[in-house]
Amino acid sequence: KKKKKKIQTVLTTLKNEKKGKEGYVYVSYGHPKYLKHTLASVVSLRRYDRTRPVAIACSEKHRKILAEKNLEGLFDVIHPLPEEHASIVGFKHNVHHYLVFERNLFLDSDIVWCKNPDSLWTSLFPFDFTITGSLISDSFFGSAKGVAVLKDVLFGRRRKTLKKFGLTYLSRVQSGMMYAADYTLTKKVCTLASDMLRRKEETHFRSRTMEQGRTMESCEWSLAMAMSKLNIPVYPWLQGHNSPQLDYIDDLTEHDDDFQYVSCRYYNDDFIYSLRGLKAAWFRNLIINVAHLIPGKTDHLYTTPYCLHFGWYHQKTPFYSFSEKVWQKLVDTDLSERLLKQPVSEDNSQNEAI
Repeated sequence: KKKKKKIQTVLTTLKNEKKGKEGYVYVSYGHPKYLKHTLASVVSLRRYDRTRPVAIACSEKHRKILAEKNLEGLFDVIHPLPEEHASIVGFKHNVHHYLVFERNLFLDSDIVWCKNPDSLWTSLFPFDFTITGSLISDSFFGSAKGVAVLKDVLFGRRRKTLKKFGLTYLSRVQSGMMYAADYTLTKKVCTLASDMLRRKEETHFRSRTMEQGRTMESCEWSLAMAMSKLNIPVYPWLQGHNSPQLDYIDDLTEHDDDFQYVSCRYYNDDFIYSLRGLKAAWFRNLIINVAHLIPGKTDHLYTTPYCLHFGWYHQKTPFYSFSEKVWQKLVDTDLSERLLKQPVSEDNSQNEAI
């Protein structure tokens, strides 16, 4: 009981005391490699934004690592993470407890920043709460993967879920980037999402732990249902040149080893671009070649998103290499100090290798 009371006191203090107007919030727990991922993301962020503060909510184990390696200075706020929040659902269904700033941008650790985020912050200003996503979710969202999804489609399970919960639509959310500025609304979304997850057996959604390589439950379909119920719009995930984040796909992304130069091939047609996650690139390219016969279907552009997200399990290797490289350089005390003092870059060409 004393431990619970202490945690509540800490979180209440955070609710009442804001550390700045705008800022970034990361979370880190579990294996130390995830802390390395967070540090790599922060280093990439600091190439473009040295003004806005960065907060991290982390486990005691990760906090000790930061202290031992003299890396606490990479963060403006280091906040304790209660054990019950040390999971995907545990944290993202409780982000209302971590509104460190007046306007908060919550980020996954497997993200690399690619350009100045000032205009992104400006575009987020009208929202009280939002998550990047698309207005319509496809049949795979939160459901079975591969041909198994056909059973859901044939039996209309998605439609039945929406009807049961009184929803007229279901957006696709990508929770690698969440924005929150209003405590009351954020808490309402989190509470409702938790309720939705508890009722999973009443839906067509499947546990993410059934997927290869996944050990934690997903928070996304429950957050999407909560936002739909509360009629809260998603922040458009795919916006061409203005995309807040794009998935890293090896043969669709040009970059150097340090991700200081990044260019993504972006297909303008939603269906064609939705094929990007297919493991068999030859099959994806086959479909694209056939679609080329239809005018406009394969139109594409090359763009640099604000963030490159390594969300696909089979596409994470380059990020692992990058985070390990950043870690090895950060643990050099002299280099760490130089890193913190380096000037902000306005574009990719001005960055020094980190």
